[in-house]
Order: sequence, then structure tokens, then C-alpha cells
Amino acid sequence: MPRIRGASIEQHHERVWADLAAALRELMLEQDYDAITMGSIAARAGLARNTLYNYARDKSALVLALTERAARPTLDRVAAIAARAEVPAADRMGEIVEAVLDASTDQALQPMFRPGSGPLVDELPKGPGNPFAAVVAEVEGVVRAGVARGEFRDVGDVGLTVELLSGALRAGAERLGRDPSSYDATVRAARDTILAALLRPAPPGPP
Repeated sequence: MPRIRGASIEQHHERVWADLAAALRELMLEQDYDAITMGSIAARAGLARNTLYNYARDKSALVLALTERAARPTLDRVAAIAARAEVPAADRMGEIVEAVLDASTDQALQPMFRPGSGPLVDELPKGPGNPFAAVVAEVEGVVRAGVARGEFRDVGDVGLTVELLSGALRAGAERLGRDPSSYDATVRAARDTILAALLRPAPPGPP
């Protein structure tokens, strides 16, 4: 009979998921992602390998499940910011930038933003199945609202624009992975860069 980690089945499952996230995070600090196996994750988490398959059928499914769980608080935070339609789009975008970069410092999500995490990111599905797709959709909504109100310039292809700007956010997240002490400066630089790409240029002054 497997040992129950918690006072109830629900608490047990939460503890197991937390242990799995910690195991994957620790293993990624020690070796390349491709070298990590379901067996090594199970061993690090203190689980029987057969038990791990009750939580995910393979490593890709496990990464997706862990990322979805870790991303929920960020999605809720971004959605709440985006929903404040009375707030100027630039202010909301600035808050979203900080929310996303703050999430990148969360231990549960750090592996997704660490330099060299490409193989891990590639495990996530493209499109709506991606845990971060809802965040992207919220950002696109803020950009469209800003354009409609004349707060932002007409960027043309909103989806492409947001995709390009997400590169600035990822660069900021990777910077924080290398140097957590640069948080304030990194958030400020990312916010300034993204808003500079969206805001209408200031009208020329008098000659």
C-alpha cells in the first residue's frame, strides 16, 4: 500500500504534484533535459515508477500537467488586470509585464524560463493547448483595446505584434534566471521596451 502524503487523498495528490515539480526542477539543474527520464523523476520525487504513470503517461504529458498547474495563478492575475477596462491600456500592459516576469521567478515555473530551456518548452503544445495561450489572448485583448481607443498606434497584425513582444518578455525572464537581483531594472526595461513599441509617437514640438 503506497504511503499517503497528507491527511486526505486531495492533499496527497497536491503533495505528489509539488514533489514532482521540485524533482524536475532539481534534475534540470544537474543535467540536460533530454537526459531526464520518467524513472529519474520518479526516483527524485520518492515515487515508484509505476505510480508516476498514474499522474502522466510520459515526460511530455508530465511537463504539460506541471506547467498548467504552475501557470494558473499567473493566468488569473493577468486576466484580472486585463479585465479592468476603465484603466488605460498602457497601465494594464505595464502591470501584465510585471506579472509575467514575477511569475518567471516562481520556482515552479523557473525551468520554463531558464536559458537553455528550449527542449523543455518544445514539449508544450502549440496553439490553444499551450498553458500560456490564455495569457497571450489576454495581452492581445489589451492591445486591441488600446488601438481602438487611440492609446496605441495601429500595429496591424496584433497576433504577430504580441508574439514579437513576447520575445522581450522571455529575454527579461532569462535575465532574471541568471541574475535575480536585477528584478527591478529588468521589469522596468521590459516595460519600457514593450510600451515604446505600442504607444503612439509623441507629436513634434514647436519649431
